[in-house]
Amino acid sequence: MRINYDFSDLEAFLAVKETGSFHLAAERLNLSQSAVTRRVQKLEAALDSVLFERSTREVRPTLAAKRLQVRAEAILADARETALAMRDESVAFEHQRNAVVTVAVIPTVVSVLLPAALALFREQGNAARLRLLDHSANAVAEAVGKGEADFGLCSIPSLEPNTLFEPLFDDQIVLVLPPGHALEAQEALTWADVQGEALILPARGTGNRLLIDEAMARARLPLRWSCEVRRSSTALDLVAAGTGVALLPLSAAQSAGGRVLYRPVTQPEIRRPVGLLTRVGQQDRHSAAALKVAIRAAAERVFSQ
Repeated sequence: MRINYDFSDLEAFLAVKETGSFHLAAERLNLSQSAVTRRVQKLEAALDSVLFERSTREVRPTLAAKRLQVRAEAILADARETALAMRDESVAFEHQRNAVVTVAVIPTVVSVLLPAALALFREQGNAARLRLLDHSANAVAEAVGKGEADFGLCSIPSLEPNTLFEPLFDDQIVLVLPPGHALEAQEALTWADVQGEALILPARGTGNRLLIDEAMARARLPLRWSCEVRRSSTALDLVAAGTGVALLPLSAAQSAGGRVLYRPVTQPEIRRPVGLLTRVGQQDRHSAAALKVAIRAAAERVFSQ
């Protein structure tokens, strides 16, 4: 038997039965009287039964209506309990397997921060899946600003106007060297030491390049490059192959393992702030908030050493 009525038809029927009026039922349901009439007529047609005897002065329920009332109330009560149970379950288990946290992140901080943060996240009983959008700093800010990510992990300087930046740590710009390079013996370098080297720089338009150019302009120091690259991983590969030396964030140099060496460069020292980026007015879901807590704890643990 095919069922040709729905919950709204049963609600309309019960409202008319309880108020004794199509007009009062319409007011209760915030519908037009004609809409209530259509729903009752649809139910009568589906059940092949007359539910109300109508006259100009009153609406009287039939025997079929009296028999239907108990069943209709039970059906609607069961539907409400099911909806509440499903809603409660989705809230309770939002942080479990069906939850996905999307994080826009600059690749250079992935290896130095996210493994420790995820370990803490799992230790605290969170089983949400993680979707990483590895972008440049500008693209991370754009993804967060447009709501494509729950939050971001990035460096400034350029941010979307509807985002908030929470600093976590400062990432120093260092000179990355191939093993055996002549500068390896020096614990710290000055910018004079960099002159004359085959220098690999981040491409113009990237956040790291902007930091470097601004620092050089303030110090009135010239900086000649031999190669520009858009990705830190590409620069690391070139350095490891002996093509040159590169100015990169410390986090990127550390991610290369033992393939390269790195030394701090001072006078001036260049640091980029790295932190959490959130959209203004956004309410974090349970899993996203828990992952932020884990990232803060991991950053404090890793960069306080």
